[in-house]
Amino acid sequence: MKQTWPEPLMTVLRRQDGVARQGQLIAGGVSRSEVRWNGGRGWRELLPNVFLVSRETPTLRQRLIALQLWAGPTSALDGLTGARWHGIRAAEPGGILHSVVEPPRAARRTSYARLRRSILHDENVVEAGVLRVSSPARACIDAAFSTPTRQGREALLIEAVQRGITTIDDLAEWMLRLRTRDAHRIIPALDAAASGAWSVPERELLHRLDGHPLLPPAWANPILGEAQSGLHLVSPDIWFDDVAMAVMVHSEAYHRGALWDATVSRDGDLTAVGIVVVGVTPHAIRHKPETVLARIVKTYAAAARRPRPAVVARRRFEATGDEGGLEQRA
Repeated sequence: MKQTWPEPLMTVLRRQDGVARQGQLIAGGVSRSEVRWNGGRGWRELLPNVFLVSRETPTLRQRLIALQLWAGPTSALDGLTGARWHGIRAAEPGGILHSVVEPPRAARRTSYARLRRSILHDENVVEAGVLRVSSPARACIDAAFSTPTRQGREALLIEAVQRGITTIDDLAEWMLRLRTRDAHRIIPALDAAASGAWSVPERELLHRLDGHPLLPPAWANPILGEAQSGLHLVSPDIWFDDVAMAVMVHSEAYHRGALWDATVSRDGDLTAVGIVVVGVTPHAIRHKPETVLARIVKTYAAAARRPRPAVVARRRFEATGDEGGLEQRA
């Protein structure tokens, strides 16, 4: 970065990671001719009239700052970009950065940037230095709306709730601010998040178990402990309380190497106190659901024939399966 500019401009550039609008550069003492000369030579023009004052490859943060400067001071990172900023791994912007602006600002798009215009005011925008980010609930609802598949929408909202990034109530509030036809696109995914499932495969299995004639209602991710010692136990993915039986969904994507060792160890902790454990995979749930159900039914019958171990479970969520779903709440 050039070191001979006035200190006020250097302060701006340091705060903005070397990114600045043309107006900031001129106000800081850079001539228009110098801006024009460097625009295609010594600097990178990241967005119209927004420059990185070097030829280095911009970082993601520098691109986000450029978007903020291009969109204006009242804009906020939103949708898939905002959700990813909040830590949602299921949010995949795909190289496109999204921001939301309020009237009278207009929707615009150029290069990798998309500005969406909305009359909805977000009173919980997150201020992060030079960046402004939509509240977690708004970012996740907008991200889910722009996600093309139902499974993708469910994965996004389930992760947001499971990891405590936002709550069902906050998500529902933002969903209900949408137009009715837009809200209907979100309801099934929000209902999935409200089911208590911590992944899409868990949700699919809960849905298949719901109303099964040979099984009682299943609980999702209960809080479990030994009755006498009070020792906390790992939370099973799905739980049948009357016979103390756990169903664990083991995903290859998240349980390799040391993580797989930990998974086996956790399952062992449950069996050590007498809990019957059934392990299933997302692939089997998706492609061999009848086989999975048959295993669960057979194991449940066997578990019912032995004395129930002294473990205590309580529901983590108010609803499991489709009971009390958001179709009713909304």
